Amino acid sequence: MEALLANIQGLSSNAGDLSNLHIILKQAHDSLYAESIRLLPLLDQLDPSIHSLGYLYILESCSSGAFSKEQATTMVLPIARFINSCDKEQIRLAPDKFLSVCRRFKDHLMLLEAPLRGVAPMLTAIRKIQSSSEHLTSLHPEFLVLCLLSKCYKAGLSILDEDIFEVDQPKDLFLYCYYGGMICIGQKRFRKALELLHNVVTAPMSVINAIAVEAYKKYILVSLIHNGQFSTSLPKYTASVAQRNLKNFCQPYIELANSYSTGKIAEFETIAQKHREKFDNDNNLGLVKQAISSMYKRNIQRLTQTYLTLSLQDIANSVQLNSAKEAEMHVLQMIQDGEIFASINQKDGMVSFLEDPEQYKTCQMIDHIDSSIQRIMALSRKLTAMNENISCDPLFLGKVGRERQRFDFDDFDPVPQKFNI
Repeated sequence: MEALLANIQGLSSNAGDLSNLHIILKQAHDSLYAESIRLLPLLDQLDPSIHSLGYLYILESCSSGAFSKEQATTMVLPIARFINSCDKEQIRLAPDKFLSVCRRFKDHLMLLEAPLRGVAPMLTAIRKIQSSSEHLTSLHPEFLVLCLLSKCYKAGLSILDEDIFEVDQPKDLFLYCYYGGMICIGQKRFRKALELLHNVVTAPMSVINAIAVEAYKKYILVSLIHNGQFSTSLPKYTASVAQRNLKNFCQPYIELANSYSTGKIAEFETIAQKHREKFDNDNNLGLVKQAISSMYKRNIQRLTQTYLTLSLQDIANSVQLNSAKEAEMHVLQMIQDGEIFASINQKDGMVSFLEDPEQYKTCQMIDHIDSSIQRIMALSRKLTAMNENISCDPLFLGKVGRERQRFDFDDFDPVPQKFNI
């Protein structure tokens, strides 16, 4: 081990030396695992910012195998320090080793029931292993799990707002969108949650998977909360296996969604109570309760389309609330959230429903619209570039060539159809 340590210390200065060191470390792989118990003290003789590659190999060996709480406690701090100080160019020479260490780091923290300690280091690890902010790594789901368990939802949002165009493994995308959807639910960002859960449900898959099933359950409930409705029909690009089978795994949720569309709160609550154990076991009971609350809001919103003024007691009677005071609380919350525009006359208990005061001509609104346009234009350019790259890909061209043999050119119209837009 002394010779290996000397090589690590002497061959970590430039790219050529690092290539040689990498070969030496690969050859020493078995011996490192055999001596893993006695390797930890060697780390004190290395600088993680200078000897990152060698440090990584030794650290990965030390953290392998089964571990106790005491061992986890011992390993957490060295791994966190390494993640924060390591050289990203060196660790990218052995990305699998780095990913393994980071996953072990998360496992240690889970055992210690201290997920909060891993949030900042794991985010740092993502930034160091990422080729760009558009790259979804295998560490993204691990980071989001730590954010969920520690309830650091805002930290999780920091990576969810980034556009993803490059994915290492399909499973990473499923988990990233699923956990991301849960974080957005925790932050009441239901529109973003719907987008992420929709990505899980409609992603390409050859067989149905548990992640898609669980995402579909949450997708149904969040659709009810945010949109006030749910449609069982999925887009055409959804995998056929998902279109055929997802509903079969989520019948209680489909039944709940069908009841929601009637607007009858008592009926909805009856079905919610009927399947309460199922919803509770799925950890979706909280969302079901939010869906019930949203029914009151939807019913109040319907009143704004019919009446200009209405008493709080009439609102309570119409939407099946217990009292005028309860109706007032709902209306006030909806006004605060911008879901309706109204004013309450406390003296006579009357509610006046108003028009949307936004004129869409303020500087802030113009800036918002402009930034949205710029983002869409950038996305369009990116998609065009991706389409061009795919069109030149040999694998894609080979597949298209095989597909064309199934058809005859006479099957296609020689002149494109014209559509009125």
